[in-house]
Amino acid sequence: MTTLTLAELATITGGEVHGDSSAVVSAVAPMNRAQQGDVTFLSNPKYSKHLAECQATVIMVKAEQQALCPSNVLVVADPYVAFAKVAQALDTTPAPAKGGIAPSAVVAEDAKLGNNVSIGANAVIESGAELGDNVVIGPGCFIGQNAKLGNNTKLWANVSIYHDVVIGTDCLVQSGTVIGSDGFGYANERGEWIKIPQLGSVRIGHRVEIGACTTIDRGALDDTVIEDNVILDNQLQIAHNVHIGYGTAMAGGTIVAGSTTIGKYCIIGGASVINGHITIADGVTITGMGMVMRSIDEKGMYSSGIPLQPNKEWRKTATRVHRIDEMNKRLKAVEKLLEQKAES
Repeated sequence: MTTLTLAELATITGGEVHGDSSAVVSAVAPMNRAQQGDVTFLSNPKYSKHLAECQATVIMVKAEQQALCPSNVLVVADPYVAFAKVAQALDTTPAPAKGGIAPSAVVAEDAKLGNNVSIGANAVIESGAELGDNVVIGPGCFIGQNAKLGNNTKLWANVSIYHDVVIGTDCLVQSGTVIGSDGFGYANERGEWIKIPQLGSVRIGHRVEIGACTTIDRGALDDTVIEDNVILDNQLQIAHNVHIGYGTAMAGGTIVAGSTTIGKYCIIGGASVINGHITIADGVTITGMGMVMRSIDEKGMYSSGIPLQPNKEWRKTATRVHRIDEMNKRLKAVEKLLEQKAES
């Protein structure tokens, strides 16, 4: 079990100690359930009234809440960021694999392995693959020919990395994800589908995290590109030749069609659908279930869809939507009549 003193927490977070710097914590807990030995945090000021009752050994708050805390305090600039850093330091998640190469793993003779590589049971590393230092490959993973994984990258169980895919350093890929599968490319000749070989690959930058059961297709000719510091949630579909810019975050269930470019620092809400061959500017936020059919040229927040309504209200709304064309014609007729009256 990992333990940290308040002084060590200050070093990790850059915070200011108020109280016993030798106080020890071993876990992070929510404020309403925290006990002795826990560290907690307050990120929303509306819960400040509960601070006096908090039982945590250490509370991380902004300076304005310090006087409300009954125990040892760590004053930080952003309690939620401090929580993330402390949670990393106290993380007890086991490694996807450890102890070198499992006896049942199959590793090609010409595959290049860096120092301290771990490969789990039944994993397959094909010819020409390159794994950097401290790479961890979970059980049942497949690493295709000439694929490259950078230092400290980790794959959980049953991840498939196709041939020629390049993944940078310090990346994390959750179970069931497929990177480098064929893009949806076909030509149609008199009703018969003709497959177009997908000759590009996928290039993923550094410090990228990809959730479980996400699919990232290889490019048709050029590569599909995920830049540094991108986070992708579970069950995303990223089609061929998509380019996702630095620092963008995409929530679960989102679908991005082919050859779309998404800028830097975008936030895409869950279950959004983004059309192909369009461009989204830097700094765009799309709220959940957004349907993006055209390019977005300016940063800002965009929404679409109809929020949940009681069924009777929704039926009325749907009926009115079906009558929009009729209503538009009537409106134009009224406008024309008013113009004629104004002219006379």
